[in-house]
Amino acid sequence: MPKPLNIFVDCHVFDGSFQGTTTYLKGMYLEMLKDKSLNYYFAANDVQKIRSVFGEHDNVHYLKYSSHNKFYRLLIDIPRLIKANKIDFAHFQYIVPPIKNCRYINTIHDVLFLDYPNYFPLSYQIKNKWLFKWSAKKSDINLTVSEFSKLRIQKHFGLQDILITPNAVDPIYYESYDKAVFKQKVKQSYGLDRYWLYISRWEPRKNHDTLLKVFVENQFYKTFSLVFIGDKSIENNAYNAYYEALSEEIKSKILTLNKVDFQQLLTILRGADLSVYPTHAEGFGIPPLESIAAGIPTACSNTTAMQDFTFLKKNQFDPAEKENMATVIKQTLAENLDISIVEQLKMQYDWELSAQILLKAIKKQ
Repeated sequence: MPKPLNIFVDCHVFDGSFQGTTTYLKGMYLEMLKDKSLNYYFAANDVQKIRSVFGEHDNVHYLKYSSHNKFYRLLIDIPRLIKANKIDFAHFQYIVPPIKNCRYINTIHDVLFLDYPNYFPLSYQIKNKWLFKWSAKKSDINLTVSEFSKLRIQKHFGLQDILITPNAVDPIYYESYDKAVFKQKVKQSYGLDRYWLYISRWEPRKNHDTLLKVFVENQFYKTFSLVFIGDKSIENNAYNAYYEALSEEIKSKILTLNKVDFQQLLTILRGADLSVYPTHAEGFGIPPLESIAAGIPTACSNTTAMQDFTFLKKNQFDPAEKENMATVIKQTLAENLDISIVEQLKMQYDWELSAQILLKAIKKQ
């Protein structure tokens, strides 16, 4: 009987708040670990947190990093753990360690900073162009999450052998629930009645400023509140300047939350009247899919990887056009969510399918 392969997964992203990479790793590996012919080693600083995500299984082991410093993690912690646990494959997001003691799997979710440089600091562009390309060249299996990202990585890095393992939606979003109960929970916790929701970290490309302008200039604040959930990544000065000039009455209808845990996020999502995703550019864009799965009317940008969301076409807008965004939002609010969209979503984006793509690639090596 062949010896089981040992798979190391760098889970340091779970030490922060939930984001696209945590969703990706959670969905992918909850499916993969069902394959008992492989052993999995999940590593992070907060071992208890990743243990709560992936659970207890005979083929799952948890490892703790000895430092929170990213350079120490890449240069010392990870190579040491890989060697000590006789790892065969190690999976990283974007950047791999320079000392290679096993075969590498690397997921580059996007290279938007190369196509939309105006949204990223110059230092970020210079550093990551080299690091991402170097990491991709050093890896044995390269993954990304959409056809759009695959084509852009091929163009910028000259790579051809890239597998697409699309994001999907956690089954919990599809669960039935009583809307009134969650609306009451949100009202008790945050004082909100009717509200829109935008889930995304803060960067200029995420377009919080245009959504705010649409909300204010069309007087949606007279009926709704606007809720932003996400941590600050890159400051959006256009948003800050516009917000500061608003009256106290309008400001009282805008709520910004960060460091929100998953259960809080799910509660707020289920109580929402509308989910909006107005970002200019994405390598994938999972929040609108999660809101559709939860039965929330959803309006979304029609650019970059989000062009693949064909089932959402009539609810998509040009993120640079305020009038178009306002029109689509009004239309989305006026209609009930078409249940057939949820079924199309289930068929097109499934973690089991993505996990099988990676498992097949590992077993071919």
